[in-house]
Amino acid sequence: MTLAPKPTPAPNPAQTNRAGAARDGAPARRGRPPKSRVRDAGNTRETILDAAEDLFSKHGFYGVTIREVAREAGVDTALVHYYFGAKRELFDAVFLRRAEVWNSERVDAINRYAEQMGEAMTLEGVLEAFLRPPFEWSLKGGPGWKHYAALVAQTNASPTFGGETMARYFDPAIRRLIELIAQVLPGSREVDLYWAYHNLSGALTLTLGETGRLDRLSNGLCRSGDLETAGDYMVRFAAAGFRAVCQPERG
Repeated sequence: MTLAPKPTPAPNPAQTNRAGAARDGAPARRGRPPKSRVRDAGNTRETILDAAEDLFSKHGFYGVTIREVAREAGVDTALVHYYFGAKRELFDAVFLRRAEVWNSERVDAINRYAEQMGEAMTLEGVLEAFLRPPFEWSLKGGPGWKHYAALVAQTNASPTFGGETMARYFDPAIRRLIELIAQVLPGSREVDLYWAYHNLSGALTLTLGETGRLDRLSNGLCRSGDLETAGDYMVRFAAAGFRAVCQPERG
């Protein structure tokens, strides 16, 4: 075997870059940061969102400051501003992160149900498909999803900006649900469908908020954290409510 001549050592890139920078004033090297730094940035962003979600869920939008979020996340206040801007932008980012999951899964579930069942759809079936994802996430998704459910309950009841926030992130999924319920309850007035959903919305967000109110009211007979039972009751309760309210229009 013939060995290749020993190559001349390549110049040290760091020395070359420093020399070039000293010569013409240009920065030494530019480009994408290393993958480890990208991962760190992603982790930092999620840590800030988790901390903000926890605090907003307990104290509301007006009861939390950026400084408190930074302290809870273990980062500098400037870093929170760098990633999210003002407090309202941070709040919107917290709200959007899980709303996308909730709503995409709910719409997928009711669309699959409608496709599979066709004209055999039932009101209970549509409601169960729509309600299952948020209940399952609250049951199995960990503390973050508990915090998010409490935050949604607070926001849904907020007269300041709750209506606008809920409309922005949840209305498309809700309108699809109402379309399918209208098919199951033909002849229903649109106004009745929206009032019926309004009542369901309040019951849903209060239940997922797990406030403990039910436990005290029932002297422990019922547990607000028993979401499997709560989901079953809600499907039946909501179906009965829609049927009672959404009577066919009379000619």
